[in-house]
Amino acid sequence: MRIIRLKAVMAMTGLARSTVYKYIALGEFPKPVPLGGRSVGWLEEEVCQWIRSKVEARAA
Repeated sequence: MRIIRLKAVMAMTGLARSTVYKYIALGEFPKPVPLGGRSVGWLEEEVCQWIRSKVEARAA
């Protein structure tokens, strides 16, 4: 299990910071994991699953 930070999430998904947080608020993107203080990260596997779901939806 690996936790990745926002820059890596943005690089993996191609989304801007504001879009990531907008999708989180809409319940359409994995929620971040608090790391302490104001730091958060995402589980890499959850982000990969989100990407896979987008690819699968494209095929449907």
